[in-house]
Amino acid sequence: MKKLPLLWAAICLLLLTASCSKDRDDNITPPQNLEIENFIYNAMNLFYLYQPDVPALADDRFDTQDAKDEFLSAFDSPEELFYNGVKAPEPLDRFSIITDDYRELEKQFAGVSRNNGMDFQLYLKAQGSNDLVGLVRYVLPNTSASEKGVERGMFFTKINGTTITLNNYIDLISTDNYSITIANLTQEGFEETGSTIDLVKEEYTENPIFITETFDVAGGKVGYLMYNSFVSNFDAELNAAFGDFKSQGVTDLILDLRYNGGGSVRTATDLAAMITGQFAGDVFSTAVYNPKIQAGFSDEERNNRFNTKITNDDVINSLNLPELYVITSDGTASASELVINGLDAYINVRQVGDTTVGKFQASVTLYDSPEYTRKGANPNHFYALQPLIQTVANANGVTGFEQGINPEVPIEENPVDLGILGDMDEPLLKAALDEIRGGRSAQNYYKGNGLKKVGESEILSPMYQRMYVENPLKQ
Repeated sequence: MKKLPLLWAAICLLLLTASCSKDRDDNITPPQNLEIENFIYNAMNLFYLYQPDVPALADDRFDTQDAKDEFLSAFDSPEELFYNGVKAPEPLDRFSIITDDYRELEKQFAGVSRNNGMDFQLYLKAQGSNDLVGLVRYVLPNTSASEKGVERGMFFTKINGTTITLNNYIDLISTDNYSITIANLTQEGFEETGSTIDLVKEEYTENPIFITETFDVAGGKVGYLMYNSFVSNFDAELNAAFGDFKSQGVTDLILDLRYNGGGSVRTATDLAAMITGQFAGDVFSTAVYNPKIQAGFSDEERNNRFNTKITNDDVINSLNLPELYVITSDGTASASELVINGLDAYINVRQVGDTTVGKFQASVTLYDSPEYTRKGANPNHFYALQPLIQTVANANGVTGFEQGINPEVPIEENPVDLGILGDMDEPLLKAALDEIRGGRSAQNYYKGNGLKKVGESEILSPMYQRMYVENPLKQ
């Protein structure tokens, strides 16, 4: 995608305005301690999707650099400026973040994190209670959790001997080393077994392609892919998985996104092309920006089209399917929803599971550099922004699904009967296979027991439920 002349003009105008302000004020350089704050303000003023909705970001908000510096200096930290000064409040913006170390953010984009290998969901123990219980959803291979015998379906009620509550769970799960107290669910409630497991977080690279299987069902070959994050570093492995599906003659596909909170827009687009292939060159999605950035794009430049190659130039292995079965949960978000919504304009997407999060905006990493990209980043600090910069619609213009995307076949995971992931009898996979077989009455599908979900292990990740593009100057 070519760079945008009008967008460059906007950037130059912004920089020129700041320069003129300095000239009018006798070339006074902004104080060093406002260097980061000026970067935050300028970047958000230019790129932020909700810039028109934030009075402090109005283009005519300040007449001089001194006036801007006075505003910026009123905040105690860059984080306070970002969250309380220039970011739109919730519920309009639930997802924009700032980081004081973009190196860690970049690791997250590559699937690298400090991880003990235990992915879990947290529930209220009972309605009206502040106490929580953890439920292990899956365990990553070659991690502390896998080595210590943690298994899917385990409950735990304490961390480091402290009861998990609404008030302390973030602090408890944030530590690198902790022990969990195992519990069983009985008729009387959760009873601790007296057993504890010590877990250690280490730097770990997670392959998002968690399970691939094929099944013989109703005279056809069904492919099953549990895909847990749109991480572009694993695009070649994802494409290879579809090559394997293709070689086995897969006629139906179940894409399991129940634990997938999102990631790269480009990877989502390529995954859609792997599932299909018959729509190469057609519009998969269209981006909408704030008015200033929108003016820098032609209509065509805002279109995101089905590709024929992944980023390393390998040809995409396409299945040319007319139908897709997708497993979702209330944690399925952003790039996962982009795949569902984008493909829904072209093929029959049959959704099995729970209503998704409702995340149709994409963000980008903005660095303190002339082009707001990693190249030439300011050596004086490691701050970066990850603000929402665009909403995304499918080829039919469908977007704005704030309440999530509803399934055709509602079913939730039963905490006391999770089943084995990848097994044909695992309840959600079985429900999807039932649809392929011709469907059956879903009246007995598990629809929840009233226990409220309040968090999960991924909530600590800066990539939690986020969708991103790779460059602020490109679609």
